[in-house]
Amino acid sequence: MLEKIREGSQGVIAKGILVLVILSFAFAGVSSYLGSRTETPAATVNGDDITAAQLEQAYQNERGRMEQQLGEMFEALAGDERYLAGIKRSALERLVAEKLLDQAAAELGLRVSDSQIKEAILAEPAFQTDGQFDNERYLAILRQLGYQPTQFRTMMRVDMTRRQLASALVGSEFVLAGESKQLAEVQGQTRDIRYLVVDSKPFLASSQVSDEEIKTYYDANLVQFMSPEKVSLEYVELDATRLAKDVTTTDEELQAYYDEHKSQYVTAEKRLAAHILVDFGDDEAAAKAKADAILKQLNEGADFETLAKADSDDKFSAEQGGKLDWFESGVMDPAFDKALFSVNKGEHSGVVKSDYGFHIIKTLDIQSGAEVDFAQVKDKILAQLNEKKAVDVFYGLQSKLADTSYEVPDTLSETAKAVGAEVQTTALFSRDTVPALLNKPELVKAAFSEQVLQDGLNSDVIELEPHHVVVVRMKEHQNAGTMSLEQVKDGIVERLQQDKANEAARAKAQEYLTQVKAGETDGLPLIAKAKLARSERGLDSALVAKAFQMPVLSDAQSVDTVGLATGYALVLLDKVNQAEAVDAGMLSALKQRLNAQYSEADYRALIALLKAKGEVIYPEVE
Repeated sequence: MLEKIREGSQGVIAKGILVLVILSFAFAGVSSYLGSRTETPAATVNGDDITAAQLEQAYQNERGRMEQQLGEMFEALAGDERYLAGIKRSALERLVAEKLLDQAAAELGLRVSDSQIKEAILAEPAFQTDGQFDNERYLAILRQLGYQPTQFRTMMRVDMTRRQLASALVGSEFVLAGESKQLAEVQGQTRDIRYLVVDSKPFLASSQVSDEEIKTYYDANLVQFMSPEKVSLEYVELDATRLAKDVTTTDEELQAYYDEHKSQYVTAEKRLAAHILVDFGDDEAAAKAKADAILKQLNEGADFETLAKADSDDKFSAEQGGKLDWFESGVMDPAFDKALFSVNKGEHSGVVKSDYGFHIIKTLDIQSGAEVDFAQVKDKILAQLNEKKAVDVFYGLQSKLADTSYEVPDTLSETAKAVGAEVQTTALFSRDTVPALLNKPELVKAAFSEQVLQDGLNSDVIELEPHHVVVVRMKEHQNAGTMSLEQVKDGIVERLQQDKANEAARAKAQEYLTQVKAGETDGLPLIAKAKLARSERGLDSALVAKAFQMPVLSDAQSVDTVGLATGYALVLLDKVNQAEAVDAGMLSALKQRLNAQYSEADYRALIALLKAKGEVIYPEVE
């Protein structure tokens, strides 16, 4: 039978079938391979793709910049995935804007020549040493950044071409001298006003709210009563600081440590220094000659103190005969330090050059180093040994914490027993109301992670501080949703009562307004405020804003009302005072600020126009 199969496989028909089978597998394999390499772009700009890899690189760069700019604050912000998503969106929009500029520059035929790129590289301060282009430095920086020279020049060409278009637009913006002067005069303007505040508090007691009003407000403002996602946690904590309280160290151990590390408990030798200083001035050689001449006089028996008073350029110490202070080794300039500790008491050094000039240094007195008594450092050694023992215990328990919480992932009871701790709990909290102890970005991220919330497993070991870790698991989870009417009823009542009280205050303010317009201001407890500035902090900001919005009327008193946080105010404008002084520095700063604002607006308008004319597709969003 096998022989017949073998014979049949040698026939023409069999060979043809075999070729078709091989080709079908080959085409299927190639298709599968090519299909598997296809990735969805982050965005497509007029047919040109921005790849996911390009977006990821831009996102990491922007994240690094924000981290450097914000420091520790960034760690707290990074715990919120929405914040990081916002950074990623900004990075994508910047890539889209750059792609649009590249396409517009190409359409306009903008080019950057090789000589322009070369000039830009030669002029870049980062590639210079002592103001001159340094090729070795240039190549070293490129290697550090992971670029080849050709690749870097290509990047420069793209960036410079892009900036040609943006600079042509932004660089054409200007601010007239009259603009900045007029704005400065308006900003420096002050106003004389009178005002009367009608507080809403007296009207609160009479403000009644019905159940129907409460229900109507609730139904119309459901978006205000959204409750964020919340979680309560169980956790097991290990803290070396607390472990140290249970550590004991005997006097014998303390004494043994002291004896073994006696070299650490010796006070450093100190020397009382004096010097004669000759500044470099404009002629360093002349300064050196002067210092040598002083040294020669000293060597011939001249008095150090007398010469210091007469010739030292350090006028403060010269008054004391050159006397400075007591110094330990390593405190002063290295050259000064070496000279001071190389001469005996009462002797002086030769001429010593430092960053400050030429010195001749004298050792006036010496305090030898002394051994510190055990009793003086006993408490310090005790704290050190207890901390070391606690850290050793901590690392041993941390290993048990990690192993047990992983091996028994659906409870923390076994983990707590393994490390001799208790399972602690938290109340429900959102991402914005994390308990202070646990308010660390990595913990917040873990608390709302799929591992903890959806899978119901213990988290990994999370470091809160050095030698302070926790493992957490979900106790209770509350999805984001709308709070019930009963939960928010008290707040609604308070809000509606305040609204009604404010309305009563508004009606009273309107009565006063009518009275003032009729010319009846007598008896009104108006408060006068002369030369009110826009930056005034002593009055409600709404009242100040209203005062500067009101027009000056030639035929009537300019008067109006304005709503405050808790009430209303009647405002009378009596006089507008022109700015008292507008100096040149203020005008220059204002002009620069306006120019920057106009340029930014122009750039944004250009990108908006290019987007409107083109086609930008965000596959991931859609």
